[in-house]
Amino acid sequence: MAVAWALWQLWYASPLPFEIGWGILNDTEARSLHLGIGLFLAFLCFPLVREQRNRIPWYDWGIAVAGAIAGGYFLLFYGELATRPGIPNTQDLVIATAGIVLLLEATRRAVGLPMAILAVIFLAYIMLGRYLPDVIAHKGASLERMLSHQWLTTEGVYGVALGVSVGYIFIFVLFGALLDRAGAGNYMMQVSFALLGHLRGGPAKVAVVSSGLNGLISGSSVSNVVTGGIFTIPLMSKAGYGGVKAGAIETASSVNGQIMPPVMGAAAFLMVEYVGIPYTDIVKHAFLPALISYIALFYMVHLEALKLGLKPMAAGRRRSAQQKLVAWGLGISGTIVACSVVYFVAQGTKNAFGAAAPWILGVLLAALYVWCVYLAARRPDLPSDIDVEHPVLPETWPTVKAGLHFMIPIGVLIWCLMIEELSPALSAFWATAMLIVLMATQRPLTVFFRKKRFSPKELTRGFAEVFHGLNDGARNMIGIAIATGTAGIIVGGITLTGLGFRMTDFVEVVSQGNIFAMLLFTAFVCLVLGLGVPTTANYILVATLMAPVIVELGAQSDLVIPLIAVHLFVFYYGIMGDITPPVGLATFAAAAISGEDAIATGLQGSLYALRTAVLPFVFVFNPMLLLIDVRSWLDIVLVFLAATAASMVFAAATLGWFHSRCRWWEIVLLLAATFALFRPDFFMDRLYAPYTEVPAKEVFKVAGELVPDDRLVLVILGTNIEGEDVRKTVAVQLGAPGDGRKRLAEAGLTISALGPEVRVSAVKFGSRAKKSGFEQGFKVAAVKVPTDRPSEHWVYIPALALVAFVWFLQRRRFFRKR
Repeated sequence: MAVAWALWQLWYASPLPFEIGWGILNDTEARSLHLGIGLFLAFLCFPLVREQRNRIPWYDWGIAVAGAIAGGYFLLFYGELATRPGIPNTQDLVIATAGIVLLLEATRRAVGLPMAILAVIFLAYIMLGRYLPDVIAHKGASLERMLSHQWLTTEGVYGVALGVSVGYIFIFVLFGALLDRAGAGNYMMQVSFALLGHLRGGPAKVAVVSSGLNGLISGSSVSNVVTGGIFTIPLMSKAGYGGVKAGAIETASSVNGQIMPPVMGAAAFLMVEYVGIPYTDIVKHAFLPALISYIALFYMVHLEALKLGLKPMAAGRRRSAQQKLVAWGLGISGTIVACSVVYFVAQGTKNAFGAAAPWILGVLLAALYVWCVYLAARRPDLPSDIDVEHPVLPETWPTVKAGLHFMIPIGVLIWCLMIEELSPALSAFWATAMLIVLMATQRPLTVFFRKKRFSPKELTRGFAEVFHGLNDGARNMIGIAIATGTAGIIVGGITLTGLGFRMTDFVEVVSQGNIFAMLLFTAFVCLVLGLGVPTTANYILVATLMAPVIVELGAQSDLVIPLIAVHLFVFYYGIMGDITPPVGLATFAAAAISGEDAIATGLQGSLYALRTAVLPFVFVFNPMLLLIDVRSWLDIVLVFLAATAASMVFAAATLGWFHSRCRWWEIVLLLAATFALFRPDFFMDRLYAPYTEVPAKEVFKVAGELVPDDRLVLVILGTNIEGEDVRKTVAVQLGAPGDGRKRLAEAGLTISALGPEVRVSAVKFGSRAKKSGFEQGFKVAAVKVPTDRPSEHWVYIPALALVAFVWFLQRRRFFRKR
């Protein structure tokens, strides 16, 4: 059944149903089938009595069938339900009741008791609203209305979260599972070891880089820990890091895999729906923080090696500095040239052959794959693990050549996402299709090129790996499918009771209107929920409740906070739940491998994770880190270098070690430099105003003059839904250049000018303007345009001078002691 589920998801993600006109399901039907199969497998794979995993009791079979019927009710009776919207009959209510009960039980088994308890709390909140304190009270709902809302509409269980699970998450999880079965995970580990194994603290650096590479294709923290940690944790322990720090380093690097594009954690796909921007834009915004976080962790483990006085574990190849420079130069330049050749050949083929280009590109891709397998076949097979007791450093280039063909499916995924701009699901489908061909043929081709006798077993083994990969992917999805369904209960409770509106007042009272305090409160909520709720459900709950509140209160405080920044803030702190004790799942996995205490490992991992935890606060106030409001490549380079330096300096401050051990006042200076490098605008804003206001009637002129992807900033006045007069600053991103009115309309905003008065006459539902906080009927008081002031990048100079001052002080002290 698991393999059948995976095959159906492949079919659903593919263009085949529309090409042949058969097997087409609408979104609601697909969600129903997805949940039905998920419930069926949850009761079979997670038995009531855990000791009975070797057999499935008869009652679990019965519950599984009942779950499949309840989950698939929308699919089975879609026509009948469509004729009586909002008027459920007795059968509907019985199925809805049974479905919610079974979903909660499946959640308890497959996800955990805390998630089930949270869903029950929201169900109780719906029913008991009138009896609660005034601050959270509501008029309540009848049992019939609650059941209908949660199970018989797309506002509850079958809502956006489940839709993202069936439409996006499954196919990417399947792609990662297949790629790991094909051998790509081991390949990336071996390449990392070949590149870095000879360095001081080499095993820890291997863990960081290999987790980063695995993060390109895997969005699971626990999966990254168990696949790479089996080798890196013992190696780090032997190198001198100790079991606790070894487990913590592996945990910190593996959790970061969820923030590394292009395949991020499951919650990233939910942002497509919640933020209303393409997945390619989410990848673009998330790339720099993820890369900076990994660079900072790499530097952090280097500082740990210096503190502990560690030596290289594996002997490096004897080469001069010039030889090393030439080797790295050839490697980097060769990679750039190869990528450029692939890009220009593909684009040239498209331009020259038009409709026939896909077939020609398919032939060229097949030829490239065969050539890569030929290169791999000329080398011995990569070892399946790393010898922990007697590690031997492999040659770098031969190791790279031994698995170049694994890069082809990843390349297909990135090409389809970023160049062709296909949907995430369709991009993952083509990458998965290429991967299945690779898995089925790589062994027979290797045998052929090595001129060995061909055996049908090689072909059978390839198909067996595909089968097991499909099974792995489906089993990995059981918990996610159940969690997103249960998250729908929570979201349904919020929409039915209007809790979201009450949260605005509550958070405003708690934070006293202070945005920083509000963000601290949000981070705290994410961490608390992370104690027992999966990262996906954590994101859904906090993003639904808090993200609009932060944007709205920020706007009322004259601070424009991009919606994507708030959602990434919630996403980052949601994944921290995999590290923080007492129940961080990735931490437990690492502690099981190292044999150390999970709490101690989690606390050490939390220290290493601070360099990631600080980034969300930075990009909320300085969105240039998300490539928002950057106007040139020079801006991008300067922002990246400054933020990277800031993260590294912050890592040194948190560890108390830079060139040598830090004194307390040196840590203070390093933290001050970190702040200046992260927030140069903080100082420049106090010298020069960032914006100047022009009359509202200039709005169309300003909108027409802005460069593509720049933001139009307006001050608007009006009365909110609660009858209060509100003044707020809002911004909307504009697309391609053109007439100002057309650009505003493309963003979902219609503005009318009647004499001196300018008003927002319409805001399109679900548009960028709506999600940015624009309100229909509000008056446009002013247009904000950037002032012609000195660049904020000048602040980097004194900040770097402060860092250099501390470094030279420590250097002089170090040599005096020697």
